[in-house]
Amino acid sequence: QVQLVESGGGLVQAGGSLRLSCAASGRSFSSYALGWFRQAPGKERECVGTITTNGYTYYADIVKGRFTISRDNAKNTVYLQMNSLKLEDTAVYYCAAGTAASRYESNYDYWGQGTQVTVSS
Repeated sequence: QVQLVESGGGLVQAGGSLRLSCAASGRSFSSYALGWFRQAPGKERECVGTITTNGYTYYADIVKGRFTISRDNAKNTVYLQMNSLKLEDTAVYYCAAGTAASRYESNYDYWGQGTQVTVSS
């Protein structure tokens, strides 16, 4: 069993940066692949990016070059560094843990409660 808690969301101006954290409790954090997802009002949840157990990353085209995912297994934490934020990045951001990195929600067994990111003009 893994429990995930996101933090670091908030209000930021367009062009600014935020770093989200997702702290995990439970065993074997290093054995889980992790994903970051987001859901904007009125839209379906979408994958922002993923990171494998070995640290390989994948990013959705819409955030590639602006967002960076990293993990610190010693701290049981995964991060989402978001730079050059745009209005359309406004959403609730979720982290998820599963046995394999995937863009698809169904491949993840554990989810955090989400953290709101609001980008203003």
